[in-house]
Amino acid sequence: MAEQHPPRSLIVTFYGAYGRAFRGPVPVSALVRLLGAAGVDAPSVRSSVSRLKRRGFLLPARTADGSAAYGLSEEARELLEDGDRRIYGAPRRSEEWLLAVFSVPEQERAKRHLLRSRLARLGFGAVAPGVWIAPAHLEGETRRTLDRLHLTAYVELFRGAHLGFAPTAESVSRWWDLAALAKQHEEFLDLHEPALRALQSGPAPEPEAAYRGYLFALDAWRRLPYADPGLPRDLLPADWPGDRSAAVFAELHDRLRDIGAGFAQP
Repeated sequence: MAEQHPPRSLIVTFYGAYGRAFRGPVPVSALVRLLGAAGVDAPSVRSSVSRLKRRGFLLPARTADGSAAYGLSEEARELLEDGDRRIYGAPRRSEEWLLAVFSVPEQERAKRHLLRSRLARLGFGAVAPGVWIAPAHLEGETRRTLDRLHLTAYVELFRGAHLGFAPTAESVSRWWDLAALAKQHEEFLDLHEPALRALQSGPAPEPEAAYRGYLFALDAWRRLPYADPGLPRDLLPADWPGDRSAAVFAELHDRLRDIGAGFAQP
């Protein structure tokens, strides 16, 4: 199975992994070189950067010598900081639930679509129309996201326990597509567990190879802690692959990120 890494996604992943360590904005020439090492050609880098600029993720800038460069917007920095907590932190488990109850007027249905899509991207499951649920540890990130998107006027948030009537594990299997989530974990393992075994049995990689391997692993992994938001372990199937995929990524991170940083320089 070939792994797909769209150029725009790799650029976001690069900024999350290495771009914030640059002193000032990242020169376009450095982006072309560093994304080229991951197989992205220069025209694709430039067109993807332009799209990220239109979205407000990147801001055009100049380096000290006047070269064209791109830095992160404040919104992008906040998104990446939220991502750090999900991607690199230990999996968090909540006994309580966070409930988002919303109502958006029909004439503002575009905001309704935006609200639903962002709740889904945060890892919420759908209980009923206008009622979405997530582990309670997502409260802070949810508040920041809704405030940033100017959606707080349409939403009420509640914390509490599930009191029935169906068993909670049965309800969780309706609120989230656990089979699809398990498949995502298994696909990550199929692609990256062999790479980890090769690292465990061989010499440390050269900086460029470590950089490329880490960029691909992070780009594949970073969506999983959002799709799988840290559901209580006792509510998941006994053979849940999420723990193993998290351990594989954590070891790849430990073995590759700092070595790769030696290549990811201006």
